[in-house]
Amino acid sequence: MQNRCAVLNCASGKSDPQPLFRFPHDPERSKTWVEKCQRQDLLDKSPDQLYRYYRLCGKHFETSSIHNDAQSAVLKDDAIPTIFEVQSQPQNGQVKRHKEMSKDDETESKGRKKSKKSQAQTPKEDAQALPEEEHYKEYLKSLFEVLVLFGEQSIPPTGPGDNKQDGLRSSNFQALLEYRMNCGDEVLKKRYDVKKECCSSAQLSHLIEVLETCIHSKLMEEVKQNGFFSLLTDDLVKMSGEWYLPVFLRYVDQSNCQQERFVGFLSFEGDGDTLAEKLLSEMTDKWGLDMEQCRGQAHSCSGTHFSKIKTFAAKVMERYPMAVVTLRSTHTLNMSLANGMALSGVQLVMSTLRKIESFFSQSPSLQLELEHAISIFFPDKEEKAKELKEICQTSWTRRNDVFEVTVEILEALLLCVDSVHDNEDMRWNDEVTHSALEISKALTDFEFVISLVVLKNVMTLTQAFGKNVHGKATDVYFAVASLKAVLHSLNEVSDNIDVYHEFWNDEAVNLAAAMEVPVKVPRSFLRKHQAESGAIQPESYYKDHLSVPVVNHVIKEMNELFCEDHLKALRCLSLVPAVIEQHKSAEPDEESVQVFKNDIPNAGSLSAELHCWWVKWSKKGKGEISPSTLLETLQLADVKFFPNMLAVLRLIGILPTLALDDRSDVVYKRFKMYMENTPEKFKSKSLAFLNINDDVCYDLDTTVELYMKMYPDREES
Repeated sequence: MQNRCAVLNCASGKSDPQPLFRFPHDPERSKTWVEKCQRQDLLDKSPDQLYRYYRLCGKHFETSSIHNDAQSAVLKDDAIPTIFEVQSQPQNGQVKRHKEMSKDDETESKGRKKSKKSQAQTPKEDAQALPEEEHYKEYLKSLFEVLVLFGEQSIPPTGPGDNKQDGLRSSNFQALLEYRMNCGDEVLKKRYDVKKECCSSAQLSHLIEVLETCIHSKLMEEVKQNGFFSLLTDDLVKMSGEWYLPVFLRYVDQSNCQQERFVGFLSFEGDGDTLAEKLLSEMTDKWGLDMEQCRGQAHSCSGTHFSKIKTFAAKVMERYPMAVVTLRSTHTLNMSLANGMALSGVQLVMSTLRKIESFFSQSPSLQLELEHAISIFFPDKEEKAKELKEICQTSWTRRNDVFEVTVEILEALLLCVDSVHDNEDMRWNDEVTHSALEISKALTDFEFVISLVVLKNVMTLTQAFGKNVHGKATDVYFAVASLKAVLHSLNEVSDNIDVYHEFWNDEAVNLAAAMEVPVKVPRSFLRKHQAESGAIQPESYYKDHLSVPVVNHVIKEMNELFCEDHLKALRCLSLVPAVIEQHKSAEPDEESVQVFKNDIPNAGSLSAELHCWWVKWSKKGKGEISPSTLLETLQLADVKFFPNMLAVLRLIGILPTLALDDRSDVVYKRFKMYMENTPEKFKSKSLAFLNINDDVCYDLDTTVELYMKMYPDREES
């Protein structure tokens, strides 16, 4: 797809952002648009191809042809482009705007163009008449168009049954090429008539590589143009038997909107410093990422790979001290803290929660079964039952209060999965009943029960903080102020862990008794230490191997995730007018703003400018509404008169801690959708990259040129 204007040398999207409009479906209007563009290479394109892959920007249409509403620009049904830039004659040689003024001129122009078109030959009219190089370019473009379509729709080009002997003969890619030939693509047909195939397996790999390279260079160009950024990684993914680290970048673009881009997968093979060095080397040397511009980093990883990610984060901080480690907004605080614990009981809880989420997403009937079980366990508490049912209709296994909710519905959950596994009325298939049995076994393991109870009680102390830190600007500002109290509570629990663990153990034992779960030490521990059952008391075992490590981990992580520089950056949300209004009696927090003193245009005038900004919003007029979010503040028309404030606000905008608005959070959602909806055997890091970045502005002609440069030997390719 072309996400820029099809008119040659049009500058829209760079210095002059403009809305883009698809070519019309109507053949006559589509033909007229092509003639107006004066793009000879578009003459052979069908209206459907033009509609799918090409756009014209708003600067080529009369203002009367465009209807602007509050959210978008809509082109009128009969709109025709009439405004184009042409080279002026003699004197200055500059470019001037030219507009077709009269119907007579337009008619005459159409006549000339039709005359030229009737003399021109296109691939469909006479493929033989094209010069060999042009014919080859058109052939490559057809291949790229098909590949782009596969990327957009997340369709694997090859199927699991493809093999080296057959090449691509039975693949999805070959099937679509044959369809295009049957629909009249003469360029592909000629290639097939000569070579007896349109594309080999090796060439398909080359096409994917070139398209990835083209998109990646565009992404890096975007990041470079917009200055500072933050580095984000997600949970490791396994594809083709290897582990890969998904990498994202967050920045604020020229229109002062937050953007998050997916920039690819990095192989995660190796250990310690060697792996960290390799990852950094690929980012800087291969991708060309200027890590000196990195101002934040956020990572999320499960316990088994947690130490490797921590080593990488430490290496980045060592090399680039301004890349502060933070929390990532796409993951709740409590889930992030628990995921990082390499404790068998905690990981059992986390893996079981993932299974529960997957299980109940299979069918609405399973969800109804759970709600019925909740009603059974809360017969006299209708309001409580209603509340829990509503919670379970959401993505509750990812909520900040997930451990508290799970404890409350644990008995109902066990009743539900046992009922599904028994399958007395034969409602469920074997796959569903097997999944129910797996979950039931986990729920009836005492290590799961006590780990869940400990997590619930410890994470209660961080729950409100975690909710606020991902909330609105005023909530985040309040959360920063409350961190000291949260850490104090955690340290108080740590100092009195014997007492707290006794309460937690009693709660877990009572819950286990209600579920008829035997209280015991994990068999894996007994076997490892060759100890007999009963030789080690469960209460003392779980204190040393669960409660103490959980509390210590949470304290350590909270201190690392919210270091002083990170807190100062978050305190700069005091620049948001709604926060200023809420804290009118307070003075501007100049000390916190100073954390960005090396990244602002004029540090010398920072104090005076901050004071003017504070006065402006603390003395606002009656009835004037203060912007309540960072995005609204960045979009203020007069923020440009406060260059230091604008620079600081932009730097806050790249912090991974702050939640993105729905418009900026699309890339991560597309990433999760690909990972969750694509079968394991079809997952491909290349296809995922193309699918997630299908909105990146690139040009097929440029992509073809790059392919010919990278693979000049046509016979071999």
